[in-house]
Amino acid sequence: MRLDKYLKVSRIIKRRTVANEACAGGRVSLNGKVAKPGAEVKVGDEMTIRFGDKLGRYQILAVNETVRKGDAAEMYRILSEDAGMDAERS
Repeated sequence: MRLDKYLKVSRIIKRRTVANEACAGGRVSLNGKVAKPGAEVKVGDEMTIRFGDKLGRYQILAVNETVRKGDAAEMYRILSEDAGMDAERS
């Protein structure tokens, strides 16, 4: 599955256009490498997303084409969610 679609289906990012922009802007990494919106996502991959000063790391547990809202969080595991990363580096 494409990375931008996975982000939307898993509801990590609510809209696919926003997911696409995040990937195209270099704010999403897959297995340690900056990933484009069309990058293929597989079970076991690790994903890092930067939103402003927030940095989130996730492990992909399932790749489903569709999922109900209540079950979306079961598609990934949160490895870490840190705030203030940019402030610490300044």
